[in-house]
Parts: sequence; structure tokens; C-alpha cells
Amino acid sequence: MTLIARNAVPSAVMPLVVLTGLLVAPWVGVYPLFVLKVLCFALFACAFNLLIGYVGLLSFGHAALFGGAGYVAGHAMTAWGVTPEAALLLGAATGALLGAGMGALAIRRQGIYFAMVTLALAQMLYFVFLQAPFTRGEDGLQAVPRGRLLGLLPLDSDLTLYYVVLTIVAAAFLLVGRIVSSPFGAVLAAIKENEPRAISLGYDVDRFKLIAFTLSASLSGLAGALKTLVLGFETLTDVHWSMSGTVILMTLLGGLGTRWGPVLGALVLVSLENRLGEIGDGMATLTGVHWFRTLGESVTVVSGVIFVLTVLFLRNGLAGALMSLGGRMHSTGLPRPIGKAAAQTPRGGGA
Repeated sequence: MTLIARNAVPSAVMPLVVLTGLLVAPWVGVYPLFVLKVLCFALFACAFNLLIGYVGLLSFGHAALFGGAGYVAGHAMTAWGVTPEAALLLGAATGALLGAGMGALAIRRQGIYFAMVTLALAQMLYFVFLQAPFTRGEDGLQAVPRGRLLGLLPLDSDLTLYYVVLTIVAAAFLLVGRIVSSPFGAVLAAIKENEPRAISLGYDVDRFKLIAFTLSASLSGLAGALKTLVLGFETLTDVHWSMSGTVILMTLLGGLGTRWGPVLGALVLVSLENRLGEIGDGMATLTGVHWFRTLGESVTVVSGVIFVLTVLFLRNGLAGALMSLGGRMHSTGLPRPIGKAAAQTPRGGGA
């Protein structure tokens, strides 16, 4: 029982440490917009990880869900004057509807064929958004208003918007954690490990896959709508297939099938993408990363090198490496049972 209690401490403390760091980040020299962008992409990567990490479905079409929801939410706020909360709900609903349609067609195939079907459907949607009048083509949506949350709280202040978005993203992460830990999540894990066996046990595998795809799409839509609200614009970049590659890279870099891996992956890639120019001068000086700002377009080379090194030496991503390191450090600090105590210790580490 003591061992279980000790092992539970790091997993219980980690969310509190991360949340505390996010709460104080704007007050220690970090630009709020930088962290907001990281949070939006972290939610996007977490939604994608729900599909590939816990169901084993590799989708190349999530960019259409992410960017499509951003377009719909941005157009609703710009042309219709809807409130921010209504636009976010509309974005999540758009992602769910697009995901349900895309998933209904894609889950009929497996493996690379599933990935290619999602890519083809996403490219079809890309050309739809390219030609649709409300997207304004290559110019994209500009000057999207932030409005007032619930008609009361003005979101023009970056600091106010920061804590609103942080609350929404934290709630979404809790939802994903609840899904993964539920009996539904256990069925998804069974499908990933051995789909024929799950079918033999009587589970409607296609139905579970479609539900998982729709949930992932809905959260991706929420992330896209949040990004449009934060940055105030939406372009074709978010619906291009390269955005699907970016979220795949974030997930693999951070750690496939881990809770915090997508967050780490999003933090690393967004930092490199912005060449750490938005992190804040105080934090840049503290961490000694000014040299990133001189990389220019060569930052893509750095991203590629980091990805290759991660795949070669950190097969479980950054989160897996950190958990492994923490586990070794924790185990070295525990006294090992000897004599009769060793013989009486349950082999499975039971309570």
C-alpha cells in the first residue's frame, strides 16, 4: 500500500505543477499570446492523440476539422455577430459534423488505406474552403472580433482572454482524461491492441471507432475555433494537409498514447516555429535561447533533426523519456525488501 501511495504522488502532483506554471506564466515575462497559441495546438494534438494513441487510427485529415471549424467560428463572429461562447460551440459542432461524415467513410478501411481516405477527404474540403465566398479565398478571414464572453466579460484584453482559454483547455483535457479512463476508453484500447479479439467479444468495433473519431473531431474543432478567437484571423494554412502533418509530428515528438506528450510536442514545435520570438525577452534571457531567433528559415532543419533523434533514441517521445527517468529516480530512493519481507511482497505489486 505504501508503494502504491508513493507511486501515485508524481502523477497527482504533475497536473498541479503544470497548472500552477500556466497560471503564473503571464506574470514572469512570458507573452500571453505565445502560451495561448501553445494551448490551442496542445488541445489539437491531444484530440489527435485520442484517435491515434488510444484507438490506433492514423488520420491525415484533421487539418480540415481544425481549420474548417476555425473558419465557421470566425465567420459567425464577423458576419453574424455571435458571442464568443456561441462561436466556440459552433466550431466544436462543425468539427463533430465533419468528423462524423469523414469517419463514416474512412472507418470502412484500415491502416494506410484509412489514412489515405482521410487525406483525400481533407483535400476535397480544402478546395471547398478555397472557393467558398465566406472564407475570402487566399486572403482569409481578418479582424475577427473577440467580443464579450456571456455578454459581460470583454476579451479584448490578452490577459483576460488568457485565463478564459486556459479554463476551457483545462476542462477539455479533463474530459479527454475521463474518456480514456472510462470503460469506453478500455474498449478503445482493446480495439487498438487486438481488433479481431474485440470483435469476437461482441463489440461493434466500427461504432466505437466512429464515436472516437467524432469526439476527436469535435475537440479539434474547438481547438481551431479557439485559435481563431485568440489570433483574430483564419487562413488556408490551417486546412492544408501540412497542418495534419504538423499535428502528427507534435504527437509523435511528445509521446504517442501519453497524457502530457501532446502538450510537450506542441510546446517544442510552436517555440521553434516562432523561433522563440514570442516567449518574452525575460524568459529568453533566463533560458539562454536567443540564438533560436537567428535561425531564420533554417528552423525547419532543427525541427527535422529533433524529430529524427526522437524517433531513433526516444521511441516513447519526450513524455515517455521523462516518465522513464522519473521512474528510475523514484525507484532508487525506495528501500528494497530483504529476507522474509521480500518473499512476502506480492509479485504484481498489489495493494
